[in-house]
This record gives sequence, structure tokens and C-alpha cells, in this order.
Amino acid sequence: MKRFTTVAAALVLTTVTACGSGGSGGSDEADDGTITMGFAQVGAESGWRTANTQSIQQAAEDAGIELQFSDAQQKQENQIRAIRSYIQQDVDVIAFSPVVETGWDAVLLEAQRADIPVILTDRAIDSDDTSLYETFLGSDFVEEGRKAGQWLVENAEGETNVVELQGTTGAAPAIDRKEGFEEVIADSPDIEIIATQTGDFTRSGGKEVMEAFLRSHDDIDVVYAHNDDMGLGAIEAIRAAGMEPGEDIQIITVDAVEAGMEALAAGEINFIVECNPLLGDQLMELAEQVVAGEEVPERVVVEETTFTQEEAEAALPDRQY
Repeated sequence: MKRFTTVAAALVLTTVTACGSGGSGGSDEADDGTITMGFAQVGAESGWRTANTQSIQQAAEDAGIELQFSDAQQKQENQIRAIRSYIQQDVDVIAFSPVVETGWDAVLLEAQRADIPVILTDRAIDSDDTSLYETFLGSDFVEEGRKAGQWLVENAEGETNVVELQGTTGAAPAIDRKEGFEEVIADSPDIEIIATQTGDFTRSGGKEVMEAFLRSHDDIDVVYAHNDDMGLGAIEAIRAAGMEPGEDIQIITVDAVEAGMEALAAGEINFIVECNPLLGDQLMELAEQVVAGEEVPERVVVEETTFTQEEAEAALPDRQY
């Protein structure tokens, strides 16, 4: 009987301990040092996004951070649902790349009240309350647009008609890359944007919109695509129309993923502005710092460059994405 009582007591203790250790993310971090991150990704709309996701997943594994990952399939409601799920799980930190700029205050206030820090990655939000997030890690999209515009200003010959393949409507990179590009070409009256439409950052969207542009305009000189995938879609449409991409119509894109760089090296794209997707290591470092209560910069900008055809040929053999 005494032996049975001892075993029963041990079982009760084990059960209580197990239940306690399976509680909040914050408790897990405090108990064994493991950080749990909830990450809400935009989707898998492009080669850039795929490389970004892989970087985050690998960096979390290397850092020993438990990653709860969700794919929003480019829908804001899916991201909000995922963030609320992470709040309910009481993770240690939430990170996400916002589908669009606006409409985040309510859910981020819920995270703040739950004492869960938030990190923005790749894309910013439009909110007057900057206390809702700890930091924003990502590219300067306005500067990317400026770089694209500057190349065109330096290389345009005479009157130049531009069609613009925009990213997802309301998304920070779409808004900012357009702003930066227009800012630079504003002082060049010979350069005119004659049509602009969203291709939703997808290759199929870029192809479809470019086909419509070609049906509506017979005087297109340049395509400015907000990412490589839309530019690659435009290449398909231009070729199907019996023209040579990169020659009959010049193409400027943003990202510098492998497929885009290959098209640049082949002369089908004329200029690419880099947007580095490999944010994983920096994100995990920031996560460790904010969970530890350390101060971090409000803005962390990723270093990036640009590529011409010759530079793409030289860079491709060692390209990581």
C-alpha cells in the first residue's frame, strides 16, 4: 500500500509538472531559455518570398528558436487570424511581413496588452502608434524606386513611354517603389508613365497585365516592374507579341532573385535593383534582443546594390537566391 501511494504521488507530480511546462510561450522561455516566435508570412507569391521564408526557417533552426509559421496567402484577414492565434498561444515574440500597410492597430494592440513584442519584417505599416512594434527590419523601398528611376534617366534616349507593373495594391513596396521612381523621373519631361496597373507581385499577373498593355499601347519603350516575377511575366507577353524583351522594350525590375538575374544576364531584362530576402539571421538576433528586454533600433535597413547585365553574369555563380 505504501509503495502504491508513493508511485501515485510521483505520477501526480509528473502530470502537474508536464502541464506547467506546456503553458505559455513566455513561461517556456523563462524555464529553459527557448524562445518561441510566431511568424505570419505574406504568402508564396514569388521567388523572392520563397527565399525569404527559407532564410527565416533556417535561421530559426540555427538559433534554436521554436518557429510557429503561417502562410497568409496574400490575405490580410489570414495574417490577423494567425497573429491572434499566436497571442492565444502566448508566444515570446511575433514577427510578420504585412500584406498591406493599414488596418493593423487593433490586433497589434492586443499583442501589446498581452505583453508580446512585435517585429515588422520586409514591409512597414502605416500607423500613428509606433509603440505597437519594437522595430522594422527591411529594405528602403523608396530608395529602390529611386535607383530604378535614376538608371532610366541616365539611359533614356528622347521621348520614353513607360508602363508600370505595380505590386499588390496597398502593400508598402508597391507604394514606395512607385513613389521613389516617380520622384526621380519628375525632372525628366521626356519620360512619361503612360499606364500603371497591379500585377500582384506574381509572374502570371505580370504577364496578364503586360498583355493588356500591349493591346492598348503600340508605343511602349520601357517596363518598370516592382519585382522580378512580374518582369518575367512581362517577358513572356512581349515575346508572344513577336518582340524582343530587352531590345524592343527595355525592362527594369526589383529583387534580383536567381531567375531575374538569369534573364538580366541573357539581356532580356536591362537593369535590376536588389531587394535582399535573406533577413533570417538579423531577425533572430533582433528577436533575442527584444525578448531579453534590450533596446533595438526603430529601423534596421538591409544593405543592397544594383545589377547591370555584366554584373549579373559575374554575380550568378555565387548567388544564394
